[in-house]
Amino acid sequence: MTRALPEIEPMHRWASDLWPICRSLTGEGVRQTLSYLKGLLPDLQIRSVPSGEQAFDWTVPEEWNIRDAYIEDVDGNRVVDFQQNNLHVMGYSEPVDRVMSLEELEPYLYTLPELPDAIPYITSYYKRRWGFCMSHSSKGRLQAGNYRVVIDSTLAPGVLNYGELIIAGDTDEEILLSTYICHPSMANNELSGPVVTAALARWIGQEQRRHTYRIIFIPETIGAIVYLSQHWEMMKLRTVAGFVVTCIGDERAYSFLPSRLGSTLADRVARSTLADFVDHFDSYSFTTRGSDERQYCSPLIDLPVVSVMRSKYGTYPEYHTSLDDLTLVTQDGLAGGFRILQRCLQRLEDNRRYRAVFMCEPQLGKRGLYPTTSTRDTAAQIQTMSDVLGYADGHLDLLEISELIGVSFERCAEVARSLAQAGLLSVDPVD
Repeated sequence: MTRALPEIEPMHRWASDLWPICRSLTGEGVRQTLSYLKGLLPDLQIRSVPSGEQAFDWTVPEEWNIRDAYIEDVDGNRVVDFQQNNLHVMGYSEPVDRVMSLEELEPYLYTLPELPDAIPYITSYYKRRWGFCMSHSSKGRLQAGNYRVVIDSTLAPGVLNYGELIIAGDTDEEILLSTYICHPSMANNELSGPVVTAALARWIGQEQRRHTYRIIFIPETIGAIVYLSQHWEMMKLRTVAGFVVTCIGDERAYSFLPSRLGSTLADRVARSTLADFVDHFDSYSFTTRGSDERQYCSPLIDLPVVSVMRSKYGTYPEYHTSLDDLTLVTQDGLAGGFRILQRCLQRLEDNRRYRAVFMCEPQLGKRGLYPTTSTRDTAAQIQTMSDVLGYADGHLDLLEISELIGVSFERCAEVARSLAQAGLLSVDPVD
């Protein structure tokens, strides 16, 4: 199940296609992004929620759209140009068309002195204001005098859009994949999540699964809150594990952020998969949360949701700047992120509670399970079969058995399937 797949190859190209789109919480950029994803996932449903709709303690904001923005000097030269980089405008900036002195303009300019060549990503979603973002070095080259500042945007009642894909399985037990589509041109913190999620969805859809998959592409925070306000009761009943898919495309590290208490099936699968398949991973506390796990794991929702990432948001220097670009996110980085999440999902599919059928040890030889020739591996093969049978009490799942006997989960799953096919084990559900 973890062989190379054609879905992996186009991920960096998908990210490149989506790169120029100016996304935010709402607006045409979100719709363009969802339309592109629907081209990859034809069954993706694009939903709309009107501005002003209540979602728990929040209200869906007005829709923001932007056509152009710039700062122009007295000679008509654009010293800041939205058309060259859509990070140049503070997200959700209200429209403006004014002539201002440099001194008057100063409070509306945002830079990062510690990263002088980077354009920062700044937003003001829930308070009306406007602003421009630029590199600190560029700001230092501005000359005293007058500038024309233009932001050609609209902020008016509209809709919040999100994408939803349900892939039905043999049971109504659900696995959640949630990623966000609300940041402009940033690669690891934005585009890695949707493209890896799309690749996983295509892989999931290739064959029938035990679990049902709920896959959503949403604006961060408000999108998760809106979605939960519509579906939380059903999700509480059905969700057995979930992943927030973000920051999954660089090559520097693997990272793990647990659920609120760190003891769910999703936590156990993620930790064991990372431990088995990567040389090292950084493990964080839930107190360092910063994405939609804040909503999914909040006390009254309390879903079993974790994050498996490459470099965690907020920990790498390019985070929330123009330096988080398509050179930071690579095809190899995306492929590694895809494979580790693919393995997590496959372990969830294969994890079972098995129960021994016979009193005492069953006779393996008459069922063709006992090796008839002796090799270097014979003793280990017999030992693994014996150990799986010895721990198959209907209470321990395969993850626990694998840890107890020191044999890889994948090998335990293979042995358990053969023992079940031979009628030596029955299958109990995993809560």
